[in-house]
Amino acid sequence: MSTSSNIIVGSQVWVEDNEISWIDGDVLEINGKEIKVKCSSGKEVVTTVSSVYPKDPEFPECGENDMTKLAYLHEPGVLQNLKSRFDMDEIYMVNEGISQSILVSGESGAGKTESTKNLMQYLAYMGGRIGDERSVEQKVLESNPVLEAFGNAKTVRNNNSSRFGKFVELQFNEQGSISGAAIRTYLLERSRVCQVSDPERSYHCFYMLCAAPPEVSEKYKLGDPRMFRYLNQSNCYQLTGVDESKEYLATKHAMGVVGISPDEQEAIFRVVAAIIHLGNVEFNRGSEPDSSQPKDDKSRFHLKTAAELFMCDETALQESFCQRVMVTRGESIKKSLDPNSAAISRDALAKIVYSRLFDWIVTRINNSIGQDAKSKFLIGVLDIYGFESFKTNSFEQFCINLTNEKLQQHFNQHVFKMEQEEYSKEEINWSYIEFVDNQDILDLIEKKPGGILALLDEACMFPRSTHATFAEKLYQTFKDHKRFSKPKLSNTDFTICHYAGDVTYQSDYFLDKNKDYVVAEHQALMNASKCFFVSSLFPPSSQDSSKASKFISIGSQFKQQLQALLETLSHTEPHYVRCVKPNNLLKPAIFENPNILQQLRCGGVMEAIRISCAGFPTRKPFHEFVDRFKILSPNVMKLRYDEVEASKILLEKAKLEGYQIGKTKVFLRAGQMAEIDARRSEVLGRSAIKIQSKFRAYSTCNKFILLRSSAILMQTICRGEMARLCYEHQRRERACLRIQKNIRTHHERTRYRFMSSSVIFIQNGMRGMAARNAYNDRRQTKAAISIQSRCRQYLARHHYLKTRNVAIYAQSVLRKDLAHIELKRIKKVASDTNALHDAKSKLEKQVKELSMQLQQEQHIRADMEETKNKENAKLQSAIDEMEVQFQETKELLEAAKREIEQVRAADNEKIETLATDNEKLKDVVNSLKMETNEIQQKYEETSKLSEDRLKEAMDAEAKIIELKIDMQRFLQEKIADMEAEDQLLRQKVILKQPTVIQNHYLDEHQSGSPSKKFDSNLTQSTIGRERELVDTVMKSATQDLGFSQGKPIATYVIYKSLLHCKAFEHDVTTIFDRIIQMMGSAIEESEDIKHMAYWLSVTSTLFFLIQKTLSPSPPKPQQPTSLFGRMTQGFRSTSIISIVCHVDVKYPALLFKKQLAAYVEKLYGFIRNNLKKDFSQILSSCIQVRYVTKSSIVILMRILTCMLIILTISAIIFQVPLVVIQKIIFQLFSFTDVQLFNSLLLHKECCTFANGKYLKEGLSKLETWCSKATTEYAGLSSDELKHVRQAVGFLVIQQKSKISYDDFTTKLCPVLSIQQLYRLCTLYSTDNDETHSVAQDVISKLKVLMSEDFNDPDSDSYLLDDTSSMAFPVDEIAKSINEKDFSNMKPTSELLEKPEFQFLLEFRQLFKNTWNGMYQMDRFLMQKGWLVKIISPIEQEV
Repeated sequence: MSTSSNIIVGSQVWVEDNEISWIDGDVLEINGKEIKVKCSSGKEVVTTVSSVYPKDPEFPECGENDMTKLAYLHEPGVLQNLKSRFDMDEIYMVNEGISQSILVSGESGAGKTESTKNLMQYLAYMGGRIGDERSVEQKVLESNPVLEAFGNAKTVRNNNSSRFGKFVELQFNEQGSISGAAIRTYLLERSRVCQVSDPERSYHCFYMLCAAPPEVSEKYKLGDPRMFRYLNQSNCYQLTGVDESKEYLATKHAMGVVGISPDEQEAIFRVVAAIIHLGNVEFNRGSEPDSSQPKDDKSRFHLKTAAELFMCDETALQESFCQRVMVTRGESIKKSLDPNSAAISRDALAKIVYSRLFDWIVTRINNSIGQDAKSKFLIGVLDIYGFESFKTNSFEQFCINLTNEKLQQHFNQHVFKMEQEEYSKEEINWSYIEFVDNQDILDLIEKKPGGILALLDEACMFPRSTHATFAEKLYQTFKDHKRFSKPKLSNTDFTICHYAGDVTYQSDYFLDKNKDYVVAEHQALMNASKCFFVSSLFPPSSQDSSKASKFISIGSQFKQQLQALLETLSHTEPHYVRCVKPNNLLKPAIFENPNILQQLRCGGVMEAIRISCAGFPTRKPFHEFVDRFKILSPNVMKLRYDEVEASKILLEKAKLEGYQIGKTKVFLRAGQMAEIDARRSEVLGRSAIKIQSKFRAYSTCNKFILLRSSAILMQTICRGEMARLCYEHQRRERACLRIQKNIRTHHERTRYRFMSSSVIFIQNGMRGMAARNAYNDRRQTKAAISIQSRCRQYLARHHYLKTRNVAIYAQSVLRKDLAHIELKRIKKVASDTNALHDAKSKLEKQVKELSMQLQQEQHIRADMEETKNKENAKLQSAIDEMEVQFQETKELLEAAKREIEQVRAADNEKIETLATDNEKLKDVVNSLKMETNEIQQKYEETSKLSEDRLKEAMDAEAKIIELKIDMQRFLQEKIADMEAEDQLLRQKVILKQPTVIQNHYLDEHQSGSPSKKFDSNLTQSTIGRERELVDTVMKSATQDLGFSQGKPIATYVIYKSLLHCKAFEHDVTTIFDRIIQMMGSAIEESEDIKHMAYWLSVTSTLFFLIQKTLSPSPPKPQQPTSLFGRMTQGFRSTSIISIVCHVDVKYPALLFKKQLAAYVEKLYGFIRNNLKKDFSQILSSCIQVRYVTKSSIVILMRILTCMLIILTISAIIFQVPLVVIQKIIFQLFSFTDVQLFNSLLLHKECCTFANGKYLKEGLSKLETWCSKATTEYAGLSSDELKHVRQAVGFLVIQQKSKISYDDFTTKLCPVLSIQQLYRLCTLYSTDNDETHSVAQDVISKLKVLMSEDFNDPDSDSYLLDDTSSMAFPVDEIAKSINEKDFSNMKPTSELLEKPEFQFLLEFRQLFKNTWNGMYQMDRFLMQKGWLVKIISPIEQEV
């Protein structure tokens, strides 16, 4: 780091940046230890002096080839040099004439494999015979695609990542030509064969073989890689821009070049295909405990295919997976393996076969290329994996990071050695330089006997060792080691502090992956293969050697290979190629500074810089040093000192210490270059300041003289112009004041006159309109009273006659049904008495006298016949009486029918009379048409003028109507304002003179304060009137006001009151809350159904009006163009005047609408639940047939019918919407169907023929009521009885045993489920009659189908669910109510007499005024003779 003495104002420095790591800038200010820097990006940063690095102002654009020659050797300097060379695409090439080694390293995806290929291509080209396809050079190059196909795979960071280490040794003869080569591989990742993480892939050869030509795929029985378990563990199957089929052909060609014959190629791909098929062999538990076998036919197919490809016995292959041979003293025991162990054995075979195959390919390539034992030089290219730290790190990452630790130590030693050679060459003192080594990490891993690898080998030798015991051993051994630590949240993980960072390893599979052995069964099976290639992969081991061999782990083997590699590297001149990935997007021309810095730190480059900085990192030749810093002492050049002496003088001038003077260079310690640059910058700064001061003084003097002369001239001109403008402004201001005074006087005088005339005109119009309205109201009230009296008389008479007829009919029907019931009861009593008597006589005869009772039996039989005749006579007389009653009832019904026919005849006579009158009217109209045609011919000129006047009159009438409507709305809102203002003006006129009033009024208009006070008082009075109105409406609405036009008057009063108060347009109001409270209190007063029906009618109609009011207004109809069209539209519009006014929606109104909807649903649910409670009591009585006679079912059904009639009449009386009545009846019928049907399925005594007959008769009563109640009230409610109707139909049908299954399920009972049909058939009893249940085969078939549906949870229960308690959708109210029904509603006379409800007359008064206007127009047209021209078009419209 730099010190404060090196940084001055104007220095160029590097500052840390969160996005690009380092950014350059210039120092603006220095405040103690804090400095302010302006970055090159334009932003200013405040930081400390110790956190910045100096920047070389003379850094070359192309960078330095050797980074040790950089003037500033630190992180930002190295990063700048790399970026410069990256932009210029520069590479490094060195030719030293000795054996060399090139070490290519870097993280995954940095380009190690591609760099290795480029190096080998270059070396092969420089080595000679590239044209020969079978030359050593070509074989070396073609070995790359072969090894990539079998050793490379896609990872998260790289699409072609090498999953093994490779060292290619190129041997050269004396002429510099390649004479031989050898390839050594390290630590192939065998676990990737069986385990692949998403989105990675397995080795390329598997996908190439699956994409091979069709004949090859069919030969090996392969296809889409998604079908195979070893390949479908990841969702990545295809690489972007890679054609696997072409890669397959290219790999085969490369294999031919490197010397692999076609037969060997076929054998290789057979083995690869067999490994793919092994992954699809799955296991499950066998017949014996802890045994296993292939899971299904698919697994057996792949097992058979793998055996065919391996050319081994299928049974032996299966046994090698599912069994183990345990060798004991003199005998062997076969042990079965569970499915999990069998799968592990399968994966072990796949991994060892693939590992042996890869080693065979490498050996075959080396044998084909050949090695030159007489070679003079060699160049080794090492492509090794870089430092790895993932989320999960296993044994592979442990070995890879051990390799990088070894190479890092070699690199550090090499850098330190180069430093030593440089210092010795320049003959400077370097004995005090410290060198930090990573030997402690290497000792931790590989030291014997206490290293991690030694403990791992020891754990592998003990059969009972597990990863937990191994981890515990590590914790105990290295608990005090500074490079080793244990994570807090795991008992099997351990962390090692590597040179590139901390890495946490999971020890779960360390023991399994460290064991390098082959299962004996697998060894014997593969060695016995009929394929020579497969058997050669597993050569037999001699018995002697097996006895003498010791356990060798993979870790120990890898350690030995690594040691041999380092020995080879130590005998060559190493060159390190650090592959740096410029970005993580895998795209060109993108340079990410943070990513590159992280790679430089992990790759050891920064460690090398640290080693260099420990000595003399800055080295400058004498001529460059003197040329750059001669400005510190100009006399040095004048006195012509040599370069060495001149450099010493300059260094003394800079007051530096600790530097060294070599033979050709000046060696500076870390930070001294920045310090001497700071001295140079100070000198340059002082010189620049002197130059700037002289130039600025000269330029400022000239500028001042020029500005002074110009300012004097401009001041003279400006002062004259300002004086003229000031005079003109004062003159215009005086004129404006005079004009404003006159205009304001005229404006206020005109306004006062207009207001006075307007008030007088409005008062005249209002007083006249009020007088006319009062007169018309009295006349209309009188006419309404007369009409009401006649109408009430007619309605009372009509209601009485209708009620009397209904009562007579109901009495006759009830008497008839009672007679039938009594007859059946008598018959049953008679039959029961005879049966008991016979049984008693038989028992007495058997007990008392068994042999001598023949004569007595004859007498008893005679007596029984006489008794029977008497009983029959009594029953016959009772039947005769019932028939007489039936005839009387029938005569009453016929009399009622005759009366109805007479009424209809009378109605027909009225209709005929009306038709006759209509024909007469038509004749009169025709005569009028003829007279009109004659008049039209005589007065054509007059008619034209009349049409113009008529048009003007109609336009005037339309304008008058619109004006009336607008004025009514306007006057309702402003009448109080105008009256108060008029009263105020009158008081002012009385108290003061006119002139004083005018001036005072002008003052009030200018100030505006009195009007504000008046508005506030008026608002308070208006609010008070609204509260009084709401209180009056609430008191009146709680009373039963009755109905008008079929709608409750209370709804009309509440709605008109809300419109009058403009409650819908208020953002904040309490009117709605008070109305809701009123309704809640009124509803809770009584639980009577009539009371609830009345309030249901009130709330539902009020909800309809609120819903229509808050909905958007309908579009206006198109205005007709013809005269008669406009008149027709006027007639239509005046005939229907809607009560609903559309307003803009506000939140209180919306909340009031939701509260009303809640009350409607609450009232509906209360009525429905009360009715269901009454119905349930009656239905429960119907169900309890043990304690009630059979005929009582019919009586109870009649009671239900009467209740429905009462419900309908109550709903009609209280004007409940039809949709509500339909919904209640619909749900009651559904409830009846559920209760009766479930009772049949729950009580066996109910499932009889006799009970079915009584139920059928009772249901017919309900259906008869539905047919008489019409669709408006009952709707399709009878359809809800479908379940009990079909069940009863089954009970009463004769000859059930002859019914087939199809007729039973599709025709007789199609609605019932299988469980319900089976329940009916099994519960049905004969009840002492000759009917029997369905055939046994039908019941068996139902039972089979019911067992098949047993797993369906929806078909478990045969009972019906009660769905009659569903909520009522309030939006359906709008379907049964029409907006036109409210047009002719009239409040009661008691309400109209109250002054608070005078606003209710506005709508009706407007209707009267409209018709009065039409009547006056009609008289005017009759007088002018124009009415005839209008009649004909209106008739056509009507």
